[in-house]
Amino acid sequence: MENKLKTENSNATTMMEFVLLGFSDIPKIQWILFGIFLVIYLTILICNSIIILITKTDPALQIPMYFFLGNFSFLEICYVTVTIPRMLMDLMTQRGKISLLACATQMCFVLMFGGSECLLLTVMAYDRYVAICNPLHYTLVMNHKVCVQLVTASWVSGVPVVIGQTWQIFSLPFCGSNTINHFFCDLPPVLKLACGDTFVNEIAVYVVAVVFITVPFLLIVVSYGKIISNILKLSSARGKAKAFSTCSSHLIVVILFYGTATITYLQPKPNQSEGIGKLISLFYTILIPTLNPVIYTLRNKDIMMALKKLLTKLLQ
Repeated sequence: MENKLKTENSNATTMMEFVLLGFSDIPKIQWILFGIFLVIYLTILICNSIIILITKTDPALQIPMYFFLGNFSFLEICYVTVTIPRMLMDLMTQRGKISLLACATQMCFVLMFGGSECLLLTVMAYDRYVAICNPLHYTLVMNHKVCVQLVTASWVSGVPVVIGQTWQIFSLPFCGSNTINHFFCDLPPVLKLACGDTFVNEIAVYVVAVVFITVPFLLIVVSYGKIISNILKLSSARGKAKAFSTCSSHLIVVILFYGTATITYLQPKPNQSEGIGKLISLFYTILIPTLNPVIYTLRNKDIMMALKKLLTKLLQ
């Protein structure tokens, strides 16, 4: 018995790397996937960079709503850059090996940017609430200083929590299999490889998920409840349509992002299928960031006007 424990401890301490399986179960289309994800990544970089550029330079977009949108676009670039380049490298080399430190770093940044996205979406909902429910005091309440403070809080408030949780998980002993059935170091699949009792860690995951997913989502629901109530009171049909159009893009993004994040981090561990978990993660880490610029540009007349101005200047 003692020898068995010594062997397990030895395996736990000598494990210095993981292997990300990614999409190795479909080897015949590795290069097709490489091409698809490369195009997606470049699309995300270009589209979000254009949104950042026009929200910074166009005089008509110098309002809090577009200040938050510019920050959200930058956050999206950071978020996908943590996962996609690594995935592209694994598809190209067909190895998937990742050191313990690199895995911990990747997980930390994924959780950090994901948490920031939840908080920033909440801030954007609050901005729409003030604009529609308290329009006379909008410029006073949402002044530049307040906007900067809200964005800064969205970026930094989750950092200590995420670092603490990542350290807690990677302090666990890992023995046996070092294979992660995923395309990046996400929390649920890594936690499955830990030895011993992980009950405390799982509870910590749920608590953090509630704080960064459930609570912000409830605040967004309350904000939109009040927004919709105020819009319905408007007598002008044109006013109602304009108010709904300024909120619809944000609401679509919220539903897509929070829906998939909730399934991933709040679903009980035994009920999580690795294949389904990978598919859902693919949706919220890659496909939603690809859709976001399209959702915000096609459903926003101000953004479309700014894009036309930018194209006109470039073509002259």
